Amino acid sequence: RGDARNCQQQPGSCFVFRQTTGLVGLAVCESPHERLRILYTKILDVLEQIPKNAAYRKYTEQITNEKLGMVKAEPDVKKLEDQLQGGQIEEVILQAENELSLARKMIQWKPWEPLVEEPPANQWKWPI
Repeated sequence: RGDARNCQQQPGSCFVFRQTTGLVGLAVCESPHERLRILYTKILDVLEQIPKNAAYRKYTEQITNEKLGMVKAEPDVKKLEDQLQGGQIEEVILQAENELSLARKMIQWKPWEPLVEEPPANQWKWPI
């Protein structure tokens, strides 16, 4: 660990490397910027396979581009965590991994296509 990006500054001391996230099962990421750049780029690549007018693609693409821009613009991990508002950077990475998995599943599910059959009358009416 000789990388200052993976450390936090303690008051009255030099940089102290963070050895744990404090979250069970979630290890410290050695290169969070690189990992997030890769994940966000993969998400955007997968989204290109979804029709442009699909709501999932439109909104996920917008959010992912915003987050990718933050990752590219902010070298400080703590400041980046604050901007992304997703918890610790490792939690943000986990969220990006989950989004990539979901995007790949959405391609298989094709929720933008018309229904195979018409839904029952009053399906969404409540109370009946």
